[in-house]
Amino acid sequence: MLPPVNWNAKARRRWFGASCLLAAIAMLIVGETLLDEHLAGIWFIGYWFACFIFTVLAICAAMLDARALRREIRQEHSDLIKSTFSGIEEQKNSRQRDNSD
Repeated sequence: MLPPVNWNAKARRRWFGASCLLAAIAMLIVGETLLDEHLAGIWFIGYWFACFIFTVLAICAAMLDARALRREIRQEHSDLIKSTFSGIEEQKNSRQRDNSD
């Protein structure tokens, strides 16, 4: 038995997007090869609409992932600036203490 997987939000978004994209590609291939002659009328519209929905879901997942990545990079940048300034402040304070001794 496999151990439970602790998936974070980034992994879930990426797996969801990849799954939707794979489903859309599979539907495209099957629809153009195996089902080409069998799809007609409402079944044709329904099938390609489902393929379109999978494609839109994959695009939305990619856009959400890009937005989350931008937010994460912005936060890391802010944390880096804060830690750099606090390190400079600590060095300044230690030099002042050394000079006053």
